[in-house]
Amino acid sequence: MTVSRAIAVEAIEPDSPDAGVPAHFGDPMREQRTLATGSGLVDRSNRGVIAVTGPDRLSWLHDITTQHLAGLPPLTGTETLVLSPHGHVEHHAVLLDDGETTLLDVEPGTAPGLLDFLQRMRFMLRVEPVDASADWALYTVAGPSDLAEPDVLPVPGPKFPAGTVPPRPTTRYSVSGLASGGYARRMPYGVDLLVPRGAPPGVPDVGLWAFEALRVGDRRPRLGPDTDHRTLPAELGWIAEAVHLEKGCYRGQETVARVHHLGRPPRRLALLHLDGIAADTPPAPHTPVTTEDGREVGFAGTAVRHYELGMIAIALLKRSVPDDAPLRVAGFAAAIEPDGGP
Repeated sequence: MTVSRAIAVEAIEPDSPDAGVPAHFGDPMREQRTLATGSGLVDRSNRGVIAVTGPDRLSWLHDITTQHLAGLPPLTGTETLVLSPHGHVEHHAVLLDDGETTLLDVEPGTAPGLLDFLQRMRFMLRVEPVDASADWALYTVAGPSDLAEPDVLPVPGPKFPAGTVPPRPTTRYSVSGLASGGYARRMPYGVDLLVPRGAPPGVPDVGLWAFEALRVGDRRPRLGPDTDHRTLPAELGWIAEAVHLEKGCYRGQETVARVHHLGRPPRRLALLHLDGIAADTPPAPHTPVTTEDGREVGFAGTAVRHYELGMIAIALLKRSVPDDAPLRVAGFAAAIEPDGGP
């Protein structure tokens, strides 16, 4: 596969937020297998990047986001969220710190909104957030890595005693500098390479469609396609990766604590199997999910054709929907993959 065969996302989906990177290189299913077997380079350079400098940057980000970031060691990565006052997810960022700068990579098109929020929260602190999307590009590579596997703390049960969660990020990703410039960050799905824009780490040979298909199969939600304005961190399972349940007050913390201690978020993340007969094109994100009698019980997020599982979709469903409920997504018959499935 070569760059000359690249088919851009916008050539197939003109309104997609993922414009600017290759969707595939001529054989999406083969590319999924390539990525799943531990090889391949994916261009994800359409993600935004916010750079934060200044001696107060980590304590400041600690105070205004969901993650424990105070004292974050250099060359460490993690994830964090910005919530609304009511605890709904507004921004999701994967970050790393090199000892002088914290780099937060975010969903395409969301960097300006996050930067606006950060600018309004500066007050008199010694921090300088800027949109560095024009300077940094993200690529993802699958395959063996010398970096340590992600270090994830267990999520405590409801009404856990104080002192259960250590004062550190709930997820720590190993980071190393690259000789050519930039950083490698170990992630659950491979290694993210954050490099100066214009200096790609190689020739991408796997399109974003393959990355997205494996993401959906792994039930890894994404801000935007898989969320709405009411989404809570607990509904997506982001408590483990991005939320510290014992750190100081931040916007939306009361909702996070209440939902966790009650133990029943109003909706749950599910993987749907779609019949794949009604149409060749997967349903669009935010397509309603209904029961057979037409009652709406949630929405489907990203839907894809998976090389092993067929047509599948991530969905946010009411918690009361049983695993064996026959469902509909537009013209597709849908069935829930029970927890513990593939």
